[in-house]
Amino acid sequence: MFRTIRLFAALAGVIIAATTIPDSARADDAATDGWRAGSAAVVITPKQPMWMAGYAARNKPAEGTLQDLYAKALAVEDTRGKRAVIITCDLIGIPRELREELEAKLQEKHGLPSESLLLNASHTHSGPELRARKAAVYELGADRIRQAEDYQQFLIGQMMDVVDQALEKLAPSTLTYQRARCGFAMNRRLPTDSGYRNSPNPDGPIDHDVPVLTVRDADGKLQTILFGYACHNTTLGIYQFNGDYAGWAQEYVEAAHPGATAMFMTGCGADQNPYPRRTVEVAKQHGRALANAVHAALETPPHNVSGPLRMALEHVTLQFAEPASREELHKQQQDGNKYVRRHASLLLDELDRTGTIRTEYDYPIQAIAFGDDLLMYALAGETVVDYSLKLKSQHAGENVWVAGYSNDVFGYVPSLRVLREGGYEGGGAFVYTAFPGPFDETVEDRITTGLEAVTSRVWSSASETSSR
Repeated sequence: MFRTIRLFAALAGVIIAATTIPDSARADDAATDGWRAGSAAVVITPKQPMWMAGYAARNKPAEGTLQDLYAKALAVEDTRGKRAVIITCDLIGIPRELREELEAKLQEKHGLPSESLLLNASHTHSGPELRARKAAVYELGADRIRQAEDYQQFLIGQMMDVVDQALEKLAPSTLTYQRARCGFAMNRRLPTDSGYRNSPNPDGPIDHDVPVLTVRDADGKLQTILFGYACHNTTLGIYQFNGDYAGWAQEYVEAAHPGATAMFMTGCGADQNPYPRRTVEVAKQHGRALANAVHAALETPPHNVSGPLRMALEHVTLQFAEPASREELHKQQQDGNKYVRRHASLLLDELDRTGTIRTEYDYPIQAIAFGDDLLMYALAGETVVDYSLKLKSQHAGENVWVAGYSNDVFGYVPSLRVLREGGYEGGGAFVYTAFPGPFDETVEDRITTGLEAVTSRVWSSASETSSR
């Protein structure tokens, strides 16, 4: 399918990994297109009360658990013994340092190279605050920093375990791709006379696709259902741990298919919200709607997914806009907004310690192709919907899956359009980070260049495979 177009893929919040294994472990290849696959799930709910991530207004730790949080892994192996492992998790995001430590451990234990390792977060705002760097932004105490660091170590252990389990379960399998649509996500950037406000905008761009990858064993029994949606996972802001709509969607899908593992990947939903919001009942309704979309997809004609696996990972340098001067930062320290004051103090401290303020960010972009039948994209950060719409337009008629919130979730990644429009996603949110400010107007072009680079690498490996 994809031989007629240029491929590139990037996957956010999901872990993917590749290596080789002995030929003796590959029975029944003919009946399953040569795939071997396995999946597993582990609980990652904090074992002690923790502060929660996502809303700065929260003023106390979690008061219990409404729904357990999970890390889940799907391991896939092609006929050459090359493996891909996808990890999804019910978390606000993936800190870069977590990805790097996990990557090193998996490479040492399983020989999994970085280009095949992909981690995606559901972006629930009802999970633990695991990002130690947020402590400075929110002026948190040393105990909160230690708590976040300790949880990260617990999480790495659980993720190592879930990958071990998925790899141990590798067995002859068949992969198929299907797609449906779900409608509760709405653009949240409402234009007003004074700029863009965070409110429902029924006329704004959306991506209602629900891509679904299924794994069945040699007997045709459903083993794994991986699905995605481009929407903030923010129905709730309560003080109980839960996976929000994405958590309930997975729960409902698994209930309908006993024994199967349901996994959720967040798409480019940085400027999309679930509407309505606020209550547990509504979160469950959204979860049911998404689960129904998955079930609808399973009723569509399946697209058989063959190998081989081809993977690429590149980093591009994103430039920040010109930072404020020392004088401007001193003025911001007197601002009425406490987050503006704190942000200015952070930058002044950086300026005093290093003599400069950072001007760029190393941004990961990943591509994974399943033969010529399915192309996955994984983008880091909170990517706006323009990126997925652009990629799908470029590859109209092809099976393309675009994920955001992958591998390194550090803050918002606007398109040029959103950057110029301004508003929260266009630059206003940077005061809640340790970054000097928004990205400059080259951001979309630089990401596009990175996508072209991973496309080139994937196609180069395809040519090498076909020539053998």
